[in-house]
Amino acid sequence: MDKLQWNNFLNITFDDPNIEWQDFRAGVDIFPLYGDGSPGCSSALLRYHPGARIPKHLHVGTEFLLILWGSQSDERGHYKTGSFLINPAETSHEILSEDGCIVLAVWEKPVRFIK
Repeated sequence: MDKLQWNNFLNITFDDPNIEWQDFRAGVDIFPLYGDGSPGCSSALLRYHPGARIPKHLHVGTEFLLILWGSQSDERGHYKTGSFLINPAETSHEILSEDGCIVLAVWEKPVRFIK
């Protein structure tokens, strides 16, 4: 496999013209970076529009998140630009982004939605 590279990754903006966003859930867009979403390591950018929510879901495998722009919250706290989060397997949460955000997500296995 060829090396995959993204230049200037930390300066991504909400309306970056180089990103071809796809619909993911109501108010949330996705830009796949690696993997096909099946079991096994995958990564993507997620763009939350203001007020967007992701319903409660279970992490079947470990997930790593880096908030690149904006902020989001869950039951455990509020996370601003630069926050790095690890959601271990068998944990669950619900996400809200009041003002919108862009998140780099890397996961071992797809999540399972509870609601």
